[in-house]
Amino acid sequence: MTRILALVDGEHYIPVTRAALRVVEEELGELVGAVFIGGTEKIGEPEDVKRELGVRVWLPEREDELPLGLIEEVVEREDVDVVLDLSDEPVVSPDDRFRIAATVLSAGAEYWCPDLKLKPVEMHDVLEKPSMRIIGTGKRVGKTAVSAYSCRVLHARGYNPCVVVMGRGGPREPEVVRGDEIELTPEYLLEQAEKGKHAASDHWEDALLSRIPTVGCRRCAGGLAGRTFIDNVLQGAEIANDLPADFIVVEGSGAAIPPIETDAGIVIVGANQPLRHVTGYLGPYRIRMCDLAILTMCEEPMADEDKVRRVERGVRRVKDGLEVVRTVFRPKPVEDVSGKKAVFVTTAPEAVVPKLVEHLESEYGCEIVGTSPHLSNRPKLRRDLERYVDEAEVLLTELKAAAVDVATREALRAGLDVVYVDNVPIAVGGDYDHVGDAVESVAERAIDRFEGD
Repeated sequence: MTRILALVDGEHYIPVTRAALRVVEEELGELVGAVFIGGTEKIGEPEDVKRELGVRVWLPEREDELPLGLIEEVVEREDVDVVLDLSDEPVVSPDDRFRIAATVLSAGAEYWCPDLKLKPVEMHDVLEKPSMRIIGTGKRVGKTAVSAYSCRVLHARGYNPCVVVMGRGGPREPEVVRGDEIELTPEYLLEQAEKGKHAASDHWEDALLSRIPTVGCRRCAGGLAGRTFIDNVLQGAEIANDLPADFIVVEGSGAAIPPIETDAGIVIVGANQPLRHVTGYLGPYRIRMCDLAILTMCEEPMADEDKVRRVERGVRRVKDGLEVVRTVFRPKPVEDVSGKKAVFVTTAPEAVVPKLVEHLESEYGCEIVGTSPHLSNRPKLRRDLERYVDEAEVLLTELKAAAVDVATREALRAGLDVVYVDNVPIAVGGDYDHVGDAVESVAERAIDRFEGD
């Protein structure tokens, strides 16, 4: 039977709340009790609720703040399945409801109010090796770039990883790409695209840039809490168990969370995101399931110092002991392009492209004769390529969005060389001087927890 915890307030007369709780017991499940969350307009003292409600009632120690810790404690101790919110304004605002919901979902229960039901992501405990998740608080926060970098670090430092990748353009059946065995040339990727595959999907990017085994999976839709409507990640995780790897990375898609239990986690937070999208709504649910927050795009014009500081403060408040690293991305061609005239295409916002161009020219000795920030907009990308293709010798492109079916195809057709570009996260503040050290620290925690089980 469903075990239900009610949230009640003092803005309802006690007989009214008592009548609602009778309906809960008659129609919904087993009522384990109620947490009083504030308000005194329709009652005398909170003790009156405890004495007169007719069920077990937990009272908060303080009346001037939401008792999130108390709710979490009761949910976990009483093995609660559903928290049913019977409170109302002015005790709780819409923002407060999301704070409560994030707490409840983090504790493993569902959050219900009269017109909304939220469920945590159902995690499947199937991995047979140490593992960590890498998830994001939104789209275009650099999650795939950080994941590819993390896999390279783990590979270079002897952890022998593979990665399970969930994407909106993933294959119908989980697909293994042996990045450690095959040479992923532009011609090879274009051949895959012509077979109907999304050859710029995240698992191809990871395979190309990390040179490790990858398992590509698909998903559709992403709910408020990160649940998908359909995905095949469970099958992909089971395949990963049989790959010649000693450590498994499970990568999310946008703000969607892969439904696989892992031993540790990294959450990627864009400093350019609205703060309410990170620390409000159900952002805290994502943050709480991780050990490290990597803040990306920590530079102007994406985010000024004050914004970065507020984002860092916000994520640290969500979870005690959470480690944080501030980062910026810089492009790195996977082949030598010194002395070449290049056109550079990217998904980066147009405002930051000049910094990326300056870095490419100063660090890698190429001359950028044209750029396009429209890698995720095929018609605009085609127009940009037509404008610059006659001036360039080489196309520099990230491996995402239309990188293969448009950019690579058009470049090869025009006789240009194609060189893919990695996005390297560089630490610019926080708890670690090097992003690789932060990633390895999370991996070590994952191994310790796996072995501790």
